[in-house]
Amino acid sequence: MTERKEQNTAHFDIAEELKKLPAKPGVYLMYDAKDVVMYVGKAVSLRNRVRQYFSNSRNKRLKIYSMVPQVARFEYIVTDSEVEALVLECNLIKEYRPKYNTMLMDDKSYPFIKVTVQDAYPRVLYAHHMRKDKARYFGPYPNAGAVKETIDLVRKLYHLRSCNRNLPKEIGRERPCLYYHIHQCKAPCQGWISEEEYQASLQQAIAFLNGNPGDEIRRLTELMQQASEDLNFEKAAAYRDLIASVRKVMEHQKMTNSSGEDQDVIALAMEGEDAIVQVFFVRDGKLIGRDHFYLKVTEGDDRGTVLQSFLKQYYAGTPFIPKELMLSDPVEDGQIIEEWLTAKRGKRVYVHIPLKGKKEKLVELAGRNAQILLSQDRERLKREIGRTIGAVKEIGSLLEIEPPERIEAYDISNISGFQSVGSMVVYEKGRPKKADYRKFRIKSVEGPNDYASMEEVLMRRFERGIREESGFDRLPDLIMMDGGKGQVNIALEVLGKLGLDIPVCGMVKDDRHRTRGLYFENEEIPIDTSGAGFHLITRIQDEAHRFAIEYHRLLRSKEQVHSVLDDIPQVGPARRRELMKHFQNIDEIRAADVETLKSLPSMTEKAAESVYAFFHSSTQDSGETEDTAVR
Repeated sequence: MTERKEQNTAHFDIAEELKKLPAKPGVYLMYDAKDVVMYVGKAVSLRNRVRQYFSNSRNKRLKIYSMVPQVARFEYIVTDSEVEALVLECNLIKEYRPKYNTMLMDDKSYPFIKVTVQDAYPRVLYAHHMRKDKARYFGPYPNAGAVKETIDLVRKLYHLRSCNRNLPKEIGRERPCLYYHIHQCKAPCQGWISEEEYQASLQQAIAFLNGNPGDEIRRLTELMQQASEDLNFEKAAAYRDLIASVRKVMEHQKMTNSSGEDQDVIALAMEGEDAIVQVFFVRDGKLIGRDHFYLKVTEGDDRGTVLQSFLKQYYAGTPFIPKELMLSDPVEDGQIIEEWLTAKRGKRVYVHIPLKGKKEKLVELAGRNAQILLSQDRERLKREIGRTIGAVKEIGSLLEIEPPERIEAYDISNISGFQSVGSMVVYEKGRPKKADYRKFRIKSVEGPNDYASMEEVLMRRFERGIREESGFDRLPDLIMMDGGKGQVNIALEVLGKLGLDIPVCGMVKDDRHRTRGLYFENEEIPIDTSGAGFHLITRIQDEAHRFAIEYHRLLRSKEQVHSVLDDIPQVGPARRRELMKHFQNIDEIRAADVETLKSLPSMTEKAAESVYAFFHSSTQDSGETEDTAVR
């Protein structure tokens, strides 16, 4: 049970609100003057914890000294326990990604092998996430390539289907696929294997996935020897290759620990604002893989705080919890994290720092790996920051504005006014945010009028932004137009009509179509062509152009297909798909007589005559351009 206390920033009296804080566990959120969440934390007692931020204590960390003056308001959520507060804290950090929380930079997920045991004829599939869908899951695995190899091997060994046909409902509807002909499937789609036989093969596959390959190697070895004795050397070679594949898949288990338990070995390397956590994955006593994660450290955070932030964020997102977590550094909330993970796993989880023996050496090994990675990647990270954040700062300095966190760029594409389209690309912190890209099909403009088309695009985008429609609710800090004075003035006019104040600049190109400067506030500003800011502007301009061109090509392609088939009377989408599936190309459709056309399941006599008449009328006999486009 949770209770949430919210306040409006405009009427928030921090001193008064501090007096109202309850002495209960919960989560608190710190907001700045723009009502953006700066920090999320949890507390055993909200009253004691939140008051500490605004006290005169000299023991505050540097992060708190820099954050507290920016706090315009706070809100809190009361929970029933500290464990519940920890879970809620993890969820809110993931949702808001606050500036002053130590943030896990990698949003990785590990694949699973999914067996659809709930089906009559189950399949073995690659899955990105574990879902509550009655299927059986194996994993997660740290190596996606190994998962795909294993799935491919299981299908070959046990002849399990890979198609998505609805069986047994669709048995016999279509002919068997290629996998039947190459002896990798026994065609349950034709009813050529009973459900009982198929299930027997599936159980063998599940035993294999459970980590018992020895029986399979022995079985394949016997089959290989028998084939060799029968002088069937081609089949013997196939079995030999399968044995090699089984051994290769099992080689992913690189190192053995005699404990036979599931463990994660977690070690931290930290330097300045950068940190790397190395994780070794030990499953059933075998080191099956490793991975590393980048964290952005806020000022003043110590090693324990950083490692604790990683544990919360990482295990909030992974579905598999091992029995034991071995850490390189102590964490303040170790006991609470133990309780949380135990509840999540359903069995006891141990979180501790090994002090001697093999476990300590394994943690030391993970720590050395983390330090090596941090040393190797610091220069790469610096280059990446210069290419993104540094480039944004350069652009802000060039235009004499605050570094724009969110940049939107627009472009128009058409050919002589045909199918005009607009594109909107978004860059946040110097990186493309493709989930926010948007395409616009021009509706109100006829002919090649880029200014009018751009006006329509911008009006539609920002009217939706004002209405806070999903996908348009966040406004940019800077608008970049693909062009000079004319396009910039169009954008400023639209923003003026809507009462918005957003900086707008034009990306001006030279006679060779290369970016030469920015048009901003009625003057062209030259750019250092060797700087990171110039290269980011070029990437943004090219991306806006590419996105518009791709959309325009798609619409042109659809229009060309439409002109050939969609204009035939009596032929709708279903009949059109059937025609294109049955015949190789438009020439074959044109050559077909009425009887052939009528033999298609969805074709009536009237529809067949309509198709025949369409291709044999005088207006269609010379339609070479359209036919070529469809092919």
